[in-house]
This record gives sequence, C-alpha cells and structure tokens, in this order.
Amino acid sequence: MAKRVLLAEDEPNIVESLTFLLERAGFKVEVQSDGRQVVSSAKADAPDVLILDVMLPGLDGYEILRQLRADERSESLPVLMLTAKGQREDRETALEHGADLFMTKPFANSEIVAAVKELASKGME
Repeated sequence: MAKRVLLAEDEPNIVESLTFLLERAGFKVEVQSDGRQVVSSAKADAPDVLILDVMLPGLDGYEILRQLRADERSESLPVLMLTAKGQREDRETALEHGADLFMTKPFANSEIVAAVKELASKGME
C-alpha cells in the first residue's frame, strides 16, 4: 500500500510540482492549504509524512507543528518543514517546534523525494 503524504502548501505551482514528484515516486498525496484544516486532518487520520509550509493561511506552520506535537495522535508524525524563509533562526524555530527535517524553497526535486522517503521509512520503525 502506498505511503500517504499530507502536503500543507498554499502555492499552486509548488502543490502541482510536489504532487507530481511524490506520486511518481509512489506516494499517495493529499493537499491542504489552510492551517486549521491541516491540524484537524493530521489528527483525524495521520499521514505517513507531513510536508509543512511555514506560511499558511489560518495557522502558520510553527503553530501547526506545536499543536501536532502536543497531541498523542500526532506527536510522532514525521514532519518536513518547507519554507522560502531560509534564515538560521527559521531553521532553529522549526527544529525547536519538533520538525524532523527542514528544507528551503527552491528545492532540488531529488532532495525532497529522498527526504520524504527517509521520513516515511522512519515511521515504520
């Protein structure tokens, strides 16, 4: 059965490219563009991996991550933080809030697919 990826992203071009890349790599991709929907979706039916943009409407990625880590249903969900904000403090904030990996936009296609595969395999341990 294909691993499920929840893609929390509101930029249509990134949604389209990541969906294509991940589906081609064998993942089933679900997309949410509103922060509140991401939290409820991830808690209700946790995906194998969450790709989380920092800047989303409703709730930002840091608050989403804080809420997910505070709930036993989603506290160990593998999370890849993806953002256009690549400052050191952004990376530190993401890791402090519990992100497993942090990548900046623009990203290399092969790197993001490899990161998602790595996180998906961690969820099986």
